[in-house]
Amino acid sequence: MTQLLAVAVITVLAVIAPGADFAMIVRNSCLHGRRTGLLAATGVAAGVLVHVAYTLLGVGLLIASSTVVFTVVKLIGAAYLVYVGVRTFRARGEVEVDLGNKTELTPFAALRTGFLTNVLNPKTTLFVVSTFSQVVGPGTPLYGQVGYGLFMSLAHLAWFGAVAVFFSHSRMRAVLLRGQKVLNKAIGSVLAGLGVSLALAPSH
Repeated sequence: MTQLLAVAVITVLAVIAPGADFAMIVRNSCLHGRRTGLLAATGVAAGVLVHVAYTLLGVGLLIASSTVVFTVVKLIGAAYLVYVGVRTFRARGEVEVDLGNKTELTPFAALRTGFLTNVLNPKTTLFVVSTFSQVVGPGTPLYGQVGYGLFMSLAHLAWFGAVAVFFSHSRMRAVLLRGQKVLNKAIGSVLAGLGVSLALAPSH
């Protein structure tokens, strides 16, 4: 239960850490309005499910074939969390959001943009794989695995939906970005600490 809670915290922190998806949602919301931003956020959440699907299959195969290999993947995942934590903590520059080159977006194009942003995002790939390697074990029922995947997707939808609503007015952008350095240090510290604790925790 404690480990599940820790991974849930990692999910929330990873979702709100500014990145390519954040910049894309901010840009679309500022330029095209709330509806477009919300559609892009839905696309981001759908993209997460793609990573969840192949990760569930891959982790399941690792568990079935070799507990040693699974343990190695688990440690690599924990190391990745530490790496992301340290990098986030040390980040100095602000996320760049290009508000120039305005082009109209159809509803389908907005959805597609959000979807492709996360499907093609290596950060999301590594995040999902490393997180699942911490929570999925031989005794984890399928409904539990699917439930956690849905939680990850819904967490993305909730956060980026809120970002879209907030940034529907361009002047709101500066409010959140102003405190980004403090946010980066807080998120980085917690992610690195959780990565270390999960690496030291006994395997399933």
